[in-house]
Amino acid sequence: MERTVPLPASRVKTTAFAVLELSKPVTWFPPMWAFGCGVVSSGQFSLANLGLLFAGVLLAGPLLCAGSQAVNDWFDRHVDAINEPDRPIPSGRIPGRWGLWIAIFWSIAGIVWAAFLGPWVLVGAGLGVALSWAYSAPPVRLKRSGVWGPLSVGVSYEGIAWFTGAAVMAQALPRWETIALAVLYSAGAYGIMVLNDFKAIEGDRRTGVGSLPAVLGPARAAWIACIAMAVPQFVVVGLLLAWGQPIQAGLVGLSLLIQLGLMARLMRDPKGLAPWFNATGVTLYVLGMLASAFAVAGLQ
Repeated sequence: MERTVPLPASRVKTTAFAVLELSKPVTWFPPMWAFGCGVVSSGQFSLANLGLLFAGVLLAGPLLCAGSQAVNDWFDRHVDAINEPDRPIPSGRIPGRWGLWIAIFWSIAGIVWAAFLGPWVLVGAGLGVALSWAYSAPPVRLKRSGVWGPLSVGVSYEGIAWFTGAAVMAQALPRWETIALAVLYSAGAYGIMVLNDFKAIEGDRRTGVGSLPAVLGPARAAWIACIAMAVPQFVVVGLLLAWGQPIQAGLVGLSLLIQLGLMARLMRDPKGLAPWFNATGVTLYVLGMLASAFAVAGLQ
């Protein structure tokens, strides 16, 4: 009879840390923030539904976002073996096909968890999981496109997360104003995702990934990213004024005005200053999201 030899404690510990690294906790913040904006925009949050809030945050970050990172790392394992061999899968710290099974398990767990939070939450989660696989997995592999790749990530990280936050609280289809803001901030997030691609220009060119910085060059890609971020925010300001929310419209407008100044500096050296802008301009962008969420809550 074959004996099962247990893994050494050190190996188990290494694998557990590798799985945590695979989930990239630092990437959970954007969808969790957008989820929080959805919660605020619903106008339905109270201490009575605090449990729903925590369940939704768990869905947005440690389940759906972490699952999307596992999917991406599995299908990028050959590229990472060249460019980033220390990552969990190419380094062998997550051996064999474990990476694939982890990605599948995470995706299913997210959908099952969402099913307990309401039908509209399930719809949002299902769409998010579908986009995460379409982004990374062949034959679709949206990440090869400088248009559809960043757009799908922006929709997942901002729009779907915002929609889900509102749906969790309302336990119904969110108001059209909430959906409008989710769509607009998703469109703006396209620009953020383009700027995020600046860190991998050389790798993208070598591996045939058609990111905008790799295809168009840093200067033209930066112009497109800045326009993509600014235009939706102009529309948001107009909508907030039309909805009778001048204070929040002023806050979003001030945030946008400062961003325009930061964008002017970014254009002097797009590749070198992209990380700086991600730490400054993007912070202002997400603060504007929260201000506009409070504006919609005031319409209830």
